[in-house]
Amino acid sequence: MADRADPSPEALPGLREVVRTRRPGRTASAEPRAEVDPVARVLVDTPLAHLDRPFDYAVPASMSEAAVPGARVKVRFAGKALDGFVVARAATSDHTGTLTPLQRVVSAEPVLRPAVADLAGVLAERYAGTRSDVLRLAVPPRHAATEKQPSPAEDPADVDVAAARASWHAYPAADRFLGHLAGGGAPRAVWSALPGEDWPLLLASAAALTLAGGRGSVLVVPDRRDLSRLDAALTGVLGEGHHVVLTAGAGPARRYREFLAVARGTRRIVVGTRAAAFAPVHDLGLIAMWDDGDDLHAEPRAPYPHAREVLLSRAHLEGTAALLGGFARSVEAEQLVGSGWAHEIAPPRDALRDRVLVSIAGATDLELDRDPLARSTRMPRQVYDTLESALARGPVLVQTPRRGYAPSLACERCRTPARCAVCTGPLAVTGPTVPPACRWCGAADEAWACAACGHRGLRAPVLGERRTAEELGRAFPSTPVVSSGGDHVVECVPDRPALVVATPGAEPVATGGYAAVVLLDTWLSLSRPDLRTDEEALRRWLGAAGLAGAGARVVVVGDPAHPALQALVRWDPAGFARREAAARSEAHLPPASRLATITGEPGAVDDALTLLDGPPGTEVLGPVEVDEGESRLVVRAPRAHATALSRALGEIQRVRAARKLDPVRIQVDPVTL
Repeated sequence: MADRADPSPEALPGLREVVRTRRPGRTASAEPRAEVDPVARVLVDTPLAHLDRPFDYAVPASMSEAAVPGARVKVRFAGKALDGFVVARAATSDHTGTLTPLQRVVSAEPVLRPAVADLAGVLAERYAGTRSDVLRLAVPPRHAATEKQPSPAEDPADVDVAAARASWHAYPAADRFLGHLAGGGAPRAVWSALPGEDWPLLLASAAALTLAGGRGSVLVVPDRRDLSRLDAALTGVLGEGHHVVLTAGAGPARRYREFLAVARGTRRIVVGTRAAAFAPVHDLGLIAMWDDGDDLHAEPRAPYPHAREVLLSRAHLEGTAALLGGFARSVEAEQLVGSGWAHEIAPPRDALRDRVLVSIAGATDLELDRDPLARSTRMPRQVYDTLESALARGPVLVQTPRRGYAPSLACERCRTPARCAVCTGPLAVTGPTVPPACRWCGAADEAWACAACGHRGLRAPVLGERRTAEELGRAFPSTPVVSSGGDHVVECVPDRPALVVATPGAEPVATGGYAAVVLLDTWLSLSRPDLRTDEEALRRWLGAAGLAGAGARVVVVGDPAHPALQALVRWDPAGFARREAAARSEAHLPPASRLATITGEPGAVDDALTLLDGPPGTEVLGPVEVDEGESRLVVRAPRAHATALSRALGEIQRVRAARKLDPVRIQVDPVTL
């Protein structure tokens, strides 16, 4: 039920006087009766959680045609002129008094579709936020000049259905999925891609089949490089003018132009990063996401929704097909398969064996006999042998988890970490001829001496991609070396011999696939103190190994007994995700439970704890100090009471806003913990 146009005086002191002060001729009773519904329900852009609901406003006759559902309007609210969206028109209001009229219609363009408005309400409740915060993520800022221009007409698409289905021939279970998709159904699947797979082509084929059935698609990828590949694949499958790319990097005018083409229904395939998950596609038939475990899918702005949950919520609300794909499999995706909500699309084992061979250096007694230091040295003999043989066939990828040259230093004698004499920050070396300098304050320390033993020698326990590239360049002097990481990320490398050294996520795509892939310093990827350390490490390794060409070899330097490395050798992301999910279930950790963090000043966190009225089984951990002047509280509840916990957290936000208490930051199911 909608509220009256202005909140109660108890919720906002002094508002009654503001509402009753009206200019002559501006009341709803003074306007002539319109032929259409005279009441507009408006969602006002206000950060106050206790006012997160639609309010009724009177629609003057002059604005009656323009104030359509989805239009942007200006309204008088708490004595201020605020922006808002019309979410509905009504003939009457539950409020018995006089309604405040709309101030003006900013734009008659219906940019907020009803399905997206409903989605905003669902996400605001799940993430203990407000709908206005969600809508800021969903609807881009208005660009008036662009809005006046017509969107290009939609051309009929010539879809080669047989070719689109044939591109998925390596996955036996995909044929039924694609059949339902082309027939207008709503199948749901989790897809494990083969190493070396041209996954943009397969996603583009699924979108083409959906379009052939008269429906649209939303395809979400983690970053700009993946977006470029998917954009090119869709152009190759459908031709120009059948899809749009939604990304903040396109600039305000172009982004709004593409958004309007989708909102007006002239484009029905959207590709983009996490913000594209809200795209107002007409006749939506498919939502798809690549690599849902990538932390780039997590929104860093309140209320911090994850793009995967946005898309899955849309699939549920709008009854669409859903497809989550990747070389790795997240625990959340495995939970969808285990619950029966989604089916699995995976390649047969013989296809995997034909694509790639993964081995761990020094894993067998024979390898240890040949190289006794295989398990202790950073680059054992097997790595050099693999590089030498693979370089005769094409480029080779070497992944190392740290960027830079020597990002950390220690005493050569006693292994004490080297610290800055000025601010005690860590010392690092940025180049072969550069003296050690502090990573915090930048102060150079050419005369460093160990505070523990007085020794002046330094060693680098961790090497970055630049130092690794330098060492490999000396070992293979006739081979070009390409470094990719940090601010210098290479998009693609040609199909000729080259050594490519890259950090996770910055690996260039090789035109014909890499002849070999080497994974170094795996211990470093497994040493992060985080809930998802093993899952994230395996995802990064599979992402690099997935760039290998057919018949390539992947060599890993690490502990052969570690479960994540064993899963990599077997290429078994699904089995690893199942075991990880079982372990988290025993520990009552997400996604087996709903977990939230409450962060803020100690007094504000204590207030939030006092206000918390969680469901049965709610556990409170903390508070603990996480930074100077800031503490954190962890709250979790069984999955059966997940919705109730989110509502209880939302109630904290509403009471806090109404009582003007100190703010806290609530994050539901954070990516890192």
